[in-house]
Amino acid sequence: MKLKPFYKDNCIEVGTDEAGRGCLAGPVVAAAVILPADFTHPFLNDSKQLSEKKRNALVPYIKEHALAYGIAFISEKKIDQINILQASILAMHKAIDKMTVVPEHIIVDGNKFKNYKDIPATTIVKGDAKFLSIAAASVLAKTYRDTFMEQISEEFPKYFWHQNKGYPTKQHRAAIRAFGSTKYHRKSFRLLPEQLKLEL
Repeated sequence: MKLKPFYKDNCIEVGTDEAGRGCLAGPVVAAAVILPADFTHPFLNDSKQLSEKKRNALVPYIKEHALAYGIAFISEKKIDQINILQASILAMHKAIDKMTVVPEHIIVDGNKFKNYKDIPATTIVKGDAKFLSIAAASVLAKTYRDTFMEQISEEFPKYFWHQNKGYPTKQHRAAIRAFGSTKYHRKSFRLLPEQLKLEL
């Protein structure tokens, strides 16, 4: 399906998305991107549909051609304090804060958002597979987060974050079971399925 350039025409529109919401470890990362009207790329799509190689190839292209972009990290400690939904929205707000251009309309991947200043916003379910700016934001958010997880994997190699990126894979959960949690783990998340079982 061909992605659309804008939700609203004739205004400065920013697309925003986050990565890492379902992870057990590491930050949630959001990006916000304003693209020019004539922006095209042969394979830009929702970052989950793209190979790592394609995502990495897109990053410099998006940065070079975007009118503005911003990227923001919210730590696992903050996620534990305010919950993952609030942290995801905060990350998107901070990503928009970092842009050099003030948008007139915001399109958000998903169905939850809080007002950003007095700029109107529209939430779009699966927006990263419908609009170019959200797809571009999803690519930046995911690549920046993946790179960060690869870096901290060197500090805690037993958790294989360079492979699982902090998601709840069997391999990741086996490491938590064997070695416990680290400072990068989200303590408010159920790190192991058996945490629900009561010891009787």
